[in-house]
Amino acid sequence: MVTCPIKPLSNSFIASNHDSPLPRMNPMISRLLVSLLIIMTSGLRAEGVSSLLPPNARLAIIGDSITEQKLYSKFIETYLLACAGRKDIECWQFGVSGEMAIGIVSRADIDLNLFNPTIATLCYGMNDGMYQPYSPSIGTSYEANMRRVLEKLQSIGVPLVVIGSPGVVDSHFFQRFPASEYNATLGQLGKIVRKLAAESKQPFADIHSTMLQGMIGAKKTLGESYDVAGEDGIHPGPNGHVLMAQAFLKALGMTGDIGTLEVDLQGASKSTEGHSVLRASDGTVEIESSRWPFCFDLDAMSILPFCTFNEDLNRLTLKVTHLGSAKAKITWGKETREFTSEQLQKGINLAAEFAETPFDTPFANLIDAVAQKQAFETHAFWNMAYPFRGQNLDPTKAETKAAYKELKQKVNEGRRPLVEAALAQLKPVKHTITVVPVP
Repeated sequence: MVTCPIKPLSNSFIASNHDSPLPRMNPMISRLLVSLLIIMTSGLRAEGVSSLLPPNARLAIIGDSITEQKLYSKFIETYLLACAGRKDIECWQFGVSGEMAIGIVSRADIDLNLFNPTIATLCYGMNDGMYQPYSPSIGTSYEANMRRVLEKLQSIGVPLVVIGSPGVVDSHFFQRFPASEYNATLGQLGKIVRKLAAESKQPFADIHSTMLQGMIGAKKTLGESYDVAGEDGIHPGPNGHVLMAQAFLKALGMTGDIGTLEVDLQGASKSTEGHSVLRASDGTVEIESSRWPFCFDLDAMSILPFCTFNEDLNRLTLKVTHLGSAKAKITWGKETREFTSEQLQKGINLAAEFAETPFDTPFANLIDAVAQKQAFETHAFWNMAYPFRGQNLDPTKAETKAAYKELKQKVNEGRRPLVEAALAQLKPVKHTITVVPVP
């Protein structure tokens, strides 16, 4: 793994100072906000609202080189925009190659202040396990550092943190020592952060179990040479990142209800919020959708039979009533499939049943725009903000405050057009469903 060590900031630069360009939130106020947010979101969950993300949330996606791959982070952001319909949310990925959990503590005042997040996801542990069999000292160090991370995030005003467990190494391609031993280490680290999440009353994303179960199932069917954690044994391809995104999105409270389309062959067809029936005649219904199903490329799609992404997070349901026959052919986009009357009355998941969808091209355009934005974000904190890290800069000096203010302005000037370019892709998609009864 390529490593890029982060130098710790000088004490003078990270010291709390009201006049600093990098202000902190009072810890007591932060704790009160956490408690209030937990109460609020608990009530929302009870009423069936599909997210822990409040309006205008600013989500920082934080982690090591696996995060810096900008795959699961890209999937999360695209899902929130297109599938959940949350145009009010902004995301920024903060992955750094080779980083251990303590690294974000050293750079949070500089890097995260570029974005001022209100919520964060954490994924550390791959490097914290030291690529060794588990020992109590590894666990003790990891727990202490993760506690420092949570304290740091609260101190700079991030009240809600989704704590992710580390992922897995590939059971075939990881060659440093038996993969099962290092996965056991990562599993132990996962238990530690699960405990921390419970103690701090923060959401927990079980990435380790999600990836491990998906890897076992996929390799059993497709063979050991099918990599889930990458051909280097550590860095997953798009398929493994689908599993990571699944764990985080579920922890964020996503319910997966993209929408329901009901075709009534003897009455009025209708749809749920995010979709509008434009016209319906003789079994053909034209729909306009502002909420899209998640669309996978071929690399990502291969993991779907071995995970519950579509069932948990990607349900665009079609129901057909008053069919009057035992079966029907359903045409959606370029593809036609046959279903029984019972299946159609109960509802089929279009996103799972159809390999090609009318949303594929706009979705690909959106995810490309998100990727360009996230690439700039990596550039911003690696290259533009780096001079502020590890330097003996006095934050009380006017020239320091002026320089950081200018940096933040430059970063936002470069990033904003990329945010707008991604949002511009979110245009309603018109698509047609045709139902042909089969005797």
